[in-house]
Amino acid sequence: MHILQVITGATLVSVLFVSAIPSSTSEFLPSTAEQNSAVLHSQGRSPPRLWTRLRDSIIESIWRVPSRQHNPSRIPSSLSIPRAPSSIRARYGDDVVLRFTIRSQNDVQALIEASNILFLDIWASTNEWVDIRLAKDVVSSLLGLLPSSLRTAHVPIIHDLAQAVYESYPQPVSSVPNPHHAFSPSVQQSSETQNIFFQDYQPLSVIIPWMRLLASMFSTHVRLVNLGTSFEGREIVGFCIGVRPANADLPTERRRTIVITGGSHAREWIGVSTVNYVAYSLITGYGKSRAITKLVEEFDWVLIPTMNPDGYVYTWETDRLWRKNRQENNLQFCPGVDLDRTWGYEWDGSDSRSNPCSEDFAGDGPFGGRESNVIAQWALNETNHHNVTFVGFLDLHSYSQQILYPYSYSCTNIPPTLENLEELAIGIAKAIRLTDHEHYDVSSACESSVSSHKKRRGAALRSMQSAGGSALDWFYHDLHVRYAYQLKLRDKGGYGFLLPKKNIVPTGKEVYNAVLVFGQFLLGRGAQDVDWEGDFQFPAQSRPNVPEKEYRGPDEEYDISNQLEDDDNENDTLLAFRTQKV
Repeated sequence: MHILQVITGATLVSVLFVSAIPSSTSEFLPSTAEQNSAVLHSQGRSPPRLWTRLRDSIIESIWRVPSRQHNPSRIPSSLSIPRAPSSIRARYGDDVVLRFTIRSQNDVQALIEASNILFLDIWASTNEWVDIRLAKDVVSSLLGLLPSSLRTAHVPIIHDLAQAVYESYPQPVSSVPNPHHAFSPSVQQSSETQNIFFQDYQPLSVIIPWMRLLASMFSTHVRLVNLGTSFEGREIVGFCIGVRPANADLPTERRRTIVITGGSHAREWIGVSTVNYVAYSLITGYGKSRAITKLVEEFDWVLIPTMNPDGYVYTWETDRLWRKNRQENNLQFCPGVDLDRTWGYEWDGSDSRSNPCSEDFAGDGPFGGRESNVIAQWALNETNHHNVTFVGFLDLHSYSQQILYPYSYSCTNIPPTLENLEELAIGIAKAIRLTDHEHYDVSSACESSVSSHKKRRGAALRSMQSAGGSALDWFYHDLHVRYAYQLKLRDKGGYGFLLPKKNIVPTGKEVYNAVLVFGQFLLGRGAQDVDWEGDFQFPAQSRPNVPEKEYRGPDEEYDISNQLEDDDNENDTLLAFRTQKV
């Protein structure tokens, strides 16, 4: 506990979370202490301060990283990445990922039918393209099932999936991806953050102790909630961040709560890391940032990094591209259900979703997924017995950079709060764009995306991935959460689910800024009230100079067509909507 009194904030987390990492990782760690020193001096910076040397000494001791006196060698400036080992080659073979350009609903339907026949894995879809994973020797069979318009309308975006999977694991890796041996954190700090936790993707064996550490360090406004257990017996753990202000009303007042989730689909690692990044930013910003302090006092924030812990562990231990959970089905060799198809509202078990071997198998009935049922029961219990009103829901997925609002199950049933949903969604997209110039598209979840920076081009195409039984629809309809969204994070297909670690912090910043806008919107506050220097996280080159123009909040209406036009001026008001009273 003496270290707690000497080292604070991000540095403390960077030092202490290493105790959660199994000692077996040490033999795979690079010699990073000397690299850190060399980088600092090469950039003309001063030598590390006392706490830096103390931190590195602790890390060297725990991980048995050799000091520079014992290992003066330098890593070459360019290293060739070794070829994927045979174990990975055996699993992924000669698989590739193809992108098909779609121009009509007939194209969409043809791809759906062909994928169902061949049991193909549809990675992502938008209003313009569809990404499909398949073996090279299946390509000709797929093309034979497609109309002539699609037979030449495709390009490979991942030529060698096995190699891409191998390179996606934290480096250096052993010959077999393993959740313990594959993880190799570095002492070296990036210029983006002072916390080494976000320098790479983390296994569950590190995430849970890290969460416990944060809860113990910031107990004034953070606690852990155990929502229940997964099919294989793992705890489904979340942060609850919130504190009542000193002048709070009567304790019987219902507590407004916002839920942010990630990892429903096991292979979407960026969702897990982004939930953790947002949680860390809210936790450490309380008491320092006026905006964050207000949001933590006004709302409880429940952040669940891994809704599907069994599947997430499986992606580290066995199959990096596993999507479903790990519960048993009628077919022993096809375990798991797609958790985002098992929620109770408008559950749909028809077509391919009734096949246990399908990637989007919806289970045997509503809430047939263990983890979705556990989380739903927790939410209902909070509402019925703990004076909680859920007012916001953000479900983080990847990939394709989209912001989706209800409904997913149907394009014919219009949500009653559609205008407010669209207004906030466009505000979120703009906050993300101002962060790092990344464009996120906005649409109903039942459609493929409609560009947030272009005019509508006629009716949107029905999404290949929309369906009933989604968490988005259940929270919005059954739990009456007025502002519910699914965010599909980076990228737009260059890497897909295998997003490199360099995207962890930029994606985290984008969603953190979006969360601030989300909270401000629910409070009815405007852009002129935001401390842009102190609250939002921007790279120096893209920090906006925001004019004093009022944003009136959720009870106003706006002209959505204006917001869908091209708008590349990164310095205009974050949420400068044209409004009028409803």
